[in-house]
Amino acid sequence: MSVSTTVLVLTGTFDPTADLVIEELNRRAVPVFRADTAWFPSRLAVAAGLDGPAGWHGELVTGRRVLDPAAVRSVYYRRPTPAEFPPEVPEEARAVAAAEARRGFGGLLAALPARWLPPPGRAAEAESKPLQLRVAAGCGLRVPRTLITNCPDRAREFAERIGGPVVYKPFAPVRWTVGGRSVAVYASLLRPQDVGHPSIATTAHLFQEWVPKAYEVRLTAVGRRLFAAEIHAGSEAARVDWRSDYDSLDYRVCEPPAAVAAAVHRMLEQLGLPYGAFDFVVTPAGEWVFLEVNPNGQYGFVEQATGLPVTAAICDYLEGTDA
Repeated sequence: MSVSTTVLVLTGTFDPTADLVIEELNRRAVPVFRADTAWFPSRLAVAAGLDGPAGWHGELVTGRRVLDPAAVRSVYYRRPTPAEFPPEVPEEARAVAAAEARRGFGGLLAALPARWLPPPGRAAEAESKPLQLRVAAGCGLRVPRTLITNCPDRAREFAERIGGPVVYKPFAPVRWTVGGRSVAVYASLLRPQDVGHPSIATTAHLFQEWVPKAYEVRLTAVGRRLFAAEIHAGSEAARVDWRSDYDSLDYRVCEPPAAVAAAVHRMLEQLGLPYGAFDFVVTPAGEWVFLEVNPNGQYGFVEQATGLPVTAAICDYLEGTDA
């Protein structure tokens, strides 16, 4: 029987965050097998059998390495990309092949008795902003007044009821390329009189009250450990959405209030997540207001700026030494 010793890292070819974790695991002499689901079936072959209660045994084979699925102790599920198929596969067959790859190869990985960070299904569910906001409020966190609508009149009424600036946010990161240049949509600050454009009718929109901020906080949770850093914006764009201007940011390590920490733990438990990158606004009065949680969010930029040992905590979790 194989001994479960290897950490399987599933991510794309370029992932500096996964690189941090792999480097630390290598320093600890923990076996690591890195792969991307896009390698299947052309660059990654699978042969696994089940014979009795011992579980799945066999081989995951890349050009240079072989892994027995039974040797996987944990999985760091970062940002794998979909399976890729040779150009000679007819287009009409690719949808079937992709679905079979997801259920077969993906299903095999999901069936392993390994520790996942994060569990893919739970992470996908938790990315829903409507779900996050409901759970956060139910766990005792303050959440901005929010409206989801495709009705321009309802959006205008919401803004008038707020009586101040309103924030528009996409439900997920929006990026595309225009004329060879990368374009992204971030949170936008709107005046009440600017809300209610007819284009709102074309799809669902999320609007929130603007919360006055002294600064923001990125709180990264790994298991029961919390790492919090204040984010102080140095530009007008960053004061609305700090992701729009990383170069202007200043970071300071902080401690979350006990009530916020307890609510974060409750929220992770309800969402079934061992990891979460939480974003908060801290008002001039010192109140923490929940904005969102990313179940697989970036943390490297905060660790680099503050020295908070998030990578070490992730590796402790993957090794099973975090208890």
